[in-house]
Amino acid sequence: MIRDLAPTDVFRAPVLDDAVPADAAELARLRQLPGISVSDLRPAMRSELARLKAAADADPADDRWVYYPWRCALVAIVGATAFRAVRQDRNRNKLTIAEQRQLRGQSVGVIGQSAGHEIAYVAALEGACGLLRIADFDTVELSNLNRIPGGLFDIGLNKCVVTARRIAELDPYLPVEIFPAGVDESSMDEFLTGLSVVVEVCDSLDVKLAAREAARRHRVPVLMETNDRGLFDVERFDLEPDRPPFHGLLGETTRADLRGLSNRDKAPHVMRILDPDQLSARLAASLTEIDETVTTWPQLGSDVGLGAAIIATAVRRIGLDQALPSGRIRVDLERELDSLGEPDPGDRRFTADAVPLDELDEPRTSIARILHGIERAPSGGNAQPWVVRVDGSAVHLAVDPARTSGMDIGFRGSAVALGAALYNARVAAAAQGLLGTHEIVLGGTAPVSAVLHLGARADPELVADYPGMLTRATNRHLGDGRTLAPEVLDALAVSAAAEGAFVRGVTDRAGLGEVAELLAESDRIRYLTPRLHAEMFGELRWPADDLRTGLDLRTMELASDEYAKLAIGGRADVMAYLRDWSGGAALGDYAHQRISSGSALIAVTCPAGADADLTDYVRGGSAVERVWIAAQKLGLAVQPMSPVFLYVRDDNDLRNVSAGFTDTLASIHKRFSALMGIPGHETVTAVLRLSYAPAPTVRSARLPVLGSGN
Repeated sequence: MIRDLAPTDVFRAPVLDDAVPADAAELARLRQLPGISVSDLRPAMRSELARLKAAADADPADDRWVYYPWRCALVAIVGATAFRAVRQDRNRNKLTIAEQRQLRGQSVGVIGQSAGHEIAYVAALEGACGLLRIADFDTVELSNLNRIPGGLFDIGLNKCVVTARRIAELDPYLPVEIFPAGVDESSMDEFLTGLSVVVEVCDSLDVKLAAREAARRHRVPVLMETNDRGLFDVERFDLEPDRPPFHGLLGETTRADLRGLSNRDKAPHVMRILDPDQLSARLAASLTEIDETVTTWPQLGSDVGLGAAIIATAVRRIGLDQALPSGRIRVDLERELDSLGEPDPGDRRFTADAVPLDELDEPRTSIARILHGIERAPSGGNAQPWVVRVDGSAVHLAVDPARTSGMDIGFRGSAVALGAALYNARVAAAAQGLLGTHEIVLGGTAPVSAVLHLGARADPELVADYPGMLTRATNRHLGDGRTLAPEVLDALAVSAAAEGAFVRGVTDRAGLGEVAELLAESDRIRYLTPRLHAEMFGELRWPADDLRTGLDLRTMELASDEYAKLAIGGRADVMAYLRDWSGGAALGDYAHQRISSGSALIAVTCPAGADADLTDYVRGGSAVERVWIAAQKLGLAVQPMSPVFLYVRDDNDLRNVSAGFTDTLASIHKRFSALMGIPGHETVTAVLRLSYAPAPTVRSARLPVLGSGN
């Protein structure tokens, strides 16, 4: 029978199931008692549960009533699984659901319930264990309330009871065992049996030593926090059972040497453990005043709180099998606060009112104009992966193999860029009346190269592209979603056909939505693949950088919140966690938003299929540039999209691009090709987003082509 008036030793809150006859009878009796308050918290808890992103089951059959004798209160709550899911949801993902489950498998003991009260409570607060065992013989006094977060009603109660009651009001499902007589060498083995880790924060030196000797026998790690300059000790007796207690600092001292000592007699041993040279000046000065102007050594509540945080972190590490060696550190907040300073704003910000870059004056000589046209060609990541030289009446362009990347499989992307540069050279030559023949060459000193022989022709169609070639730019602004007229795609198809290529794509909102999902997932994989992530952020250029290569961040047309996301997205350690958690859906938001706001997504393809070689990609690159210029003439904003699988041809390519996501990429690639209507005998050379949008903020700068000039 549950007592109605709680004695001072009652610390458990009975959990009752009204489906069990005996519990139902007890509940009925309790409800009839005068002064009993009855609260039903289940509706609010279920409402919270429904809002969780990873909702747990909440079977009403698991609901329970909890009786708190010391409060004369009866409370209805959801079952243990749902209760923990809600209470610990804000721990994610500092602690994943799997890690929370793992931590519930460990049992934590805390010896001493002055500083230990907060340690035990924080362990319960974070869900760092599935069982707590606490020990202290002492009762709460008014002088303890400078560091024990209790109150006047706790004075006179055993310290274990006060801790256990507070934890029961936090989580009635967490078992708490108490040793209200404290522990000594005769009960230490019983206390340690079954524990995963023991925290020792008591005052008795002989008990401290007994705890460590028992921990060696039971192979249990010992943690200690000393509340001065964040002094924290770890002794991994689970890994080093022959390790001397206190890191060997007490030498051959025995428990008998430490038993029953006065404060004055304890001092030499305490100093050997604490190292007097490392004590804070205030504690060291106070030690000289013990039994003179102060009763015992001082402790602050904030120091105790810091110690609880340190211990909780160490307990998590042990419970999750993370690295935590034996040793000692100091987490000195006073010293850290002494180093306060203004944060460095750095130079990684562009002004909000950035203006377009001034266009270069058009070169004066014909050859310089041709070379300038080559400079203005697009390339993945603005890598400009070409080497150019002029030899008499010929302009030679070759892929530079040093400027490749993980997505540039077999230099296919570089070959596309070379094709775009070749097209610009042809346009500029035609505009000068110097157009001749051109050829594409495989092999030699470069993966692929091209030669433009200067002549005396002026192709009218190429000449018509000269102004557009000079002003062509990537535009990553969000579009207005305007529908693309069918004749627009027809016109772009004509431009592609002039270079022997095709245009495939989607223009309807449903199709764009599906493609947006696929390319968002592709971007997520790019972020989560270490090499691709490093290369992607290696392309970005901030204000202090040389903006002539890579992507000037202003061309990304980022909103302020996107700049903030970019700062997180660039961290490899963050990506590693997201990869482990199979998370990171938000990493695809940029691509998803741009495609969803666009009017079309097109692929420029060439008729080569699986047999395509680099010459096909060069020809395809010329078609890409011609289509891009044509689209801008029609008032469209053009943005190249680069799915991870863009230049993939087989499973081996997929593995080389991202071994961890091969199956996912294969599925996305297949669905993308189907949605875009790309037949198997065609090879994709570029994917372009078309939209109606404001003019780009800036155009990318370029490195000068060797030999260009006025």
